[in-house]
Amino acid sequence: MPGEPPPIDAELADVIAVTRGFMPDDEGAALRRWGIEAFARVDSGPIIEVGSYCGRSTLWLADAARVARGHVVTVDHHRGSEEIQPGWEHHDPSVVDPRTGRMDTLPHLRRTLEAAGVEDVVTVVVGRSGMVGRLLGRRAAMVFIDGGHGDEEARVDAETWIPLVAPGGLLAIHDVHPNPADGGRPPYERIYRPALDSGEFTEIDAVGSLRVLERNA
Repeated sequence: MPGEPPPIDAELADVIAVTRGFMPDDEGAALRRWGIEAFARVDSGPIIEVGSYCGRSTLWLADAARVARGHVVTVDHHRGSEEIQPGWEHHDPSVVDPRTGRMDTLPHLRRTLEAAGVEDVVTVVVGRSGMVGRLLGRRAAMVFIDGGHGDEEARVDAETWIPLVAPGGLLAIHDVHPNPADGGRPPYERIYRPALDSGEFTEIDAVGSLRVLERNA
């Protein structure tokens, strides 16, 4: 386990508290702690976040980058994944563009990053996961996957981003539910299990539904 990091800034904590998202504070704190550790392990690569939404988890990672003098690249098409579309349990009508009737979380993300003062350590990439991964194509200190939770989206995220984790780097996955009664299966079946079963990763932490795996050097 990594050592105890410096406490998060109180003003940043206030921004996190009012930012839309699905990252509980205990999981966010773990994500930040492991992000700092990832930069210590792989000093030449960024943290790549797959699935920005409105920036709640991005802020935890941004603070890791600030502490460790690293950088975060956050990737999202900002049209909403399957499980947050209208008619689904987690849909939020306040992120629908009234002009088009389509979801658009990009303005919310930009306001979040501005309010938190972390625009200098976060690069926002707008695009589909698979395409952005092919264009980015560089080794990462850490990859955090929290994108679409549908079966096909999870499969594409796994195939695109897991290979970019540098040796000794970290793979963090959100909404991993080994028990089917606790939540959706794709992050567990399409991302978490294939990574472990490959023999290339070892699990080193679990907080709530967050899993952190280390790529074997």
